[in-house]
Amino acid sequence: MTSNRFRPPAMLAKIATTVDIVSGGRLDFGIGAGSRPSHPLARREYEAHGLPYDDFAHSVGNLAEALTVIRRLWTEAEPFDFEGSYVRLTGAFGNPKPVQRPHPPILIGGRSSAVLRVVAEHADLWNIPGGDIDDAVRRSALLDRYCAEIGRDPASITRSIHLQISYDEPSATQKAIGEAIDAGFGHIVLGLSAPYPPDVAQWVTEKLIATSPG
Repeated sequence: MTSNRFRPPAMLAKIATTVDIVSGGRLDFGIGAGSRPSHPLARREYEAHGLPYDDFAHSVGNLAEALTVIRRLWTEAEPFDFEGSYVRLTGAFGNPKPVQRPHPPILIGGRSSAVLRVVAEHADLWNIPGGDIDDAVRRSALLDRYCAEIGRDPASITRSIHLQISYDEPSATQKAIGEAIDAGFGHIVLGLSAPYPPDVAQWVTEKLIATSPG
């Protein structure tokens, strides 16, 4: 998962293509508009690297244009120009193309209504941070509505949710997984926090995945 604020979209498309090729077509292309400006650690990351931190409306508009450009670079055979409000390219082309066709799955993370409109237009998967399953369900219903407005089948977008693991109460994590699956989230991302217990990957497999519903 990357922030669209970090790299120009044409460069990002080429980087992602390289990853898809060297991995034999295993890339899921995760992207978002960028972290909230109120999050101090996220804000510091941009300042530390000399990157601009524009307002949220700018970042969402930029994301929509970036994804339009990235998909075209992955799929179109001829060079093209692009003149947007945020992205401008002249003679852009992508060669070689990704292994996956028509392109690697696009996963967009976010929960705001503005980002969900971009999800409806561009994403193959949508990821939302977990913790409040009722809110996730409401956001999923809103995404359904945005898909209907543009004539897209909502079922064509896989629903994904990030759930933080509780080492002390694995049953709570199992319950959260079950609730997410029942709510239509078929793609579960489990978050591990440091310090990691010994053999944590095996523990997750045996205590959570093997014993969770679905």
